[in-house]
Amino acid sequence: MYDKRTAYPLLMGLLFLLAGFSTQAQEKKQITLEDVFKDARFSQQSVTGINWMKDGQYYTSLTRKGGYPRVVKMNITTGEEEETLLDGAKLEVSFANFSLNKEETKALIESDIERIYRRSSKAVFHVVDLASGEKQVLMDGEKIGYATLSPDNTKVAFVKDNNLSWTDLSTNQTTQITHDGKDNEIINGAADWVYEEEFSMAKAFDWSPDGKKIAFIRFDESEVPEFNMQVWGELYPQDYVFKYPKAGEKNSDVSIHVYDLEEEKTAKMDAGEESDIYLPRIYWTGQNNTLAFLRLNRLQNQLDLFYADAKTGGSEVILTETADTYVDMDYNDNLLFLENNKGFIRTSEKDGFKHIYHHDSKGKEIRQITSGDWEVTQMVGVDEKNGKIYFISTEKSPMERHLYVINLNGKGKKLLTPEEGTHRVNMSRDFKYFVKYHSTADSPLIVTLNQSSGKELKVLEDNQDLRDKLENTAMPSKEFFDFQTVDGTTLNGYIIKPVNFDESKEYPVLMYVYGGPGSQNVTNSWGGVRDFWHAYLTTEGYIVACVDNRGTGARGRDFKHVTYAQLGKHETEDQIAGAKHLASLPFVDASRVGIWGWSYGGYMSSLALMQGNDVFKAAIAVAPVTTWRYYDTIYTERYLQTPQENPEGYDDFSPINHVDKMEGNYLLIHGTGDDNVHFQNAVDLVDALIGADKQFESFYYPNRNHGIYGGNTTWHLYNMMTDFIKRKL
Repeated sequence: MYDKRTAYPLLMGLLFLLAGFSTQAQEKKQITLEDVFKDARFSQQSVTGINWMKDGQYYTSLTRKGGYPRVVKMNITTGEEEETLLDGAKLEVSFANFSLNKEETKALIESDIERIYRRSSKAVFHVVDLASGEKQVLMDGEKIGYATLSPDNTKVAFVKDNNLSWTDLSTNQTTQITHDGKDNEIINGAADWVYEEEFSMAKAFDWSPDGKKIAFIRFDESEVPEFNMQVWGELYPQDYVFKYPKAGEKNSDVSIHVYDLEEEKTAKMDAGEESDIYLPRIYWTGQNNTLAFLRLNRLQNQLDLFYADAKTGGSEVILTETADTYVDMDYNDNLLFLENNKGFIRTSEKDGFKHIYHHDSKGKEIRQITSGDWEVTQMVGVDEKNGKIYFISTEKSPMERHLYVINLNGKGKKLLTPEEGTHRVNMSRDFKYFVKYHSTADSPLIVTLNQSSGKELKVLEDNQDLRDKLENTAMPSKEFFDFQTVDGTTLNGYIIKPVNFDESKEYPVLMYVYGGPGSQNVTNSWGGVRDFWHAYLTTEGYIVACVDNRGTGARGRDFKHVTYAQLGKHETEDQIAGAKHLASLPFVDASRVGIWGWSYGGYMSSLALMQGNDVFKAAIAVAPVTTWRYYDTIYTERYLQTPQENPEGYDDFSPINHVDKMEGNYLLIHGTGDDNVHFQNAVDLVDALIGADKQFESFYYPNRNHGIYGGNTTWHLYNMMTDFIKRKL
């Protein structure tokens, strides 16, 4: 029965309670730019530096004590330090990197590291005897690169001044293997610029299993055209000149050699008659006289695996894979030679999705181990003793990553990470344990120690401090969606709405894009700084959205390769379609849709604004490619062939050739010291925009590279982009 006498107090109490909830909601802290870029308030913690020891119960970790570095032996199950293996204070060396030999009796430590490009560096190296604590400096303390102990622990090989050498640790005598190394001409044992950037390598030599031979790659870049960057800051700017092969231009002539330490002789491996090729990987097969290497033709649509006799150089092709587009060379190095001449394991996308294959020692396929309409993204390890392979795949969803184990015979596949989201793993060498790094779009990283069965043993990091901050912050969440384009293709995306979202209002939308071949932005994983910037923008009344266009990864070969020979065409169509889909939503202001991106994303945002001038009101392009004629051979020709063979593919979708279509607001940003996507891209686009009588905004960062960072740079960059968005969108 309804009683006014009791209903009124209940109603007032309810209103008071709701008011309390409202007050609590209002008390939640708003994200600020300072939170994200100055205070790093939302930085998540991780567990880094886990370098597994031969006994899977232990790992080494680099720490600091009193300003000096220490390498400690940690018990993974207890989390306790067992002993100090390297003490920088006692060694009187402030080292930054270290590596142990297989037997864990010696260490190589690096100090005074000088970075060169993305992966290359040189440093002062010491060899330390862990039992005695004695240290031995290499090359009298001169800087060298990629110092590597021999398997028998008696020698160290390294690169200095583009030449390969080795030092006998018992006598400290150094033998120079090559003598023709010269800056911007000949490199022995280290990669040239384009191999380093596009084949993910810097070191280009390897010891034989018995430590009696060294295989190395030689780069003759004397005929590769030079690129000149000016370095600002002095009374007279300095020229920095390096070899950079732009699409269609001359590459380094590459060759593979094996040096025999006992005979002091070098043999050249036969890689065939064709010289305009790539030789991106060398592997010792486990046999002391058999070297394996990969060869790609210039167009990268044929991949050959060679076996070579290390003494004579004679070789044979044992496996060939071809494609109508390009052969996906796996940069995760998913090629592993099994012990006792039992063949090798590799990945290939030849059946339409990347999967694991087992071949015998002669290259004959024994079986396809995994199959299905999903991708193997990483081979974590092969446990030969127990006949198991651990791998990461997209089987549950292209937007997630999970760890599986499968028997070598292709049976018994088991999911080891059932929780939704994205997983990375670091597995012990004896396959007893793995450290799992797990996150979702709404939950930051949780790091756990697990048995190889998947059973969780302990939490190593839960980011509880960050979770507490997020609980007290007005933080929006990602909503995943998909939609169909005109041709029926389903695309994945996410949308971030303001915390106080009101469906009756209309909001401007900023789209974020990368979109390059094989990439992914739409994943169920915790984001980084850019995600928090996007979250900040929602507090200013914007919706942020992202769409993974055709050509992106994890959805099979056909979805990825559809952009072949015409980069920019389908990707731009899909971003425009995504913008139209968003504009059709009742809570979106269709007249205020913008887009931004970096690198390939800057290329995409530029094209989108120009070709989608009826959809996009504003765009920001950071460090964009503006014509693929200016980018490097390996990356560009893989997807477009050469400019000589496919000029339309280069010119039809170059932003420089579409400036006349631009109607909206455009901000172009570039670093003058970008060795990757050269500042030249921005200069020529600016010139074209001026010629087309288009008004726009631009900004350059002196001497900053492709990442545009250092000091106050990141804060300045995002502050400027925020201001542009507020003014123009």
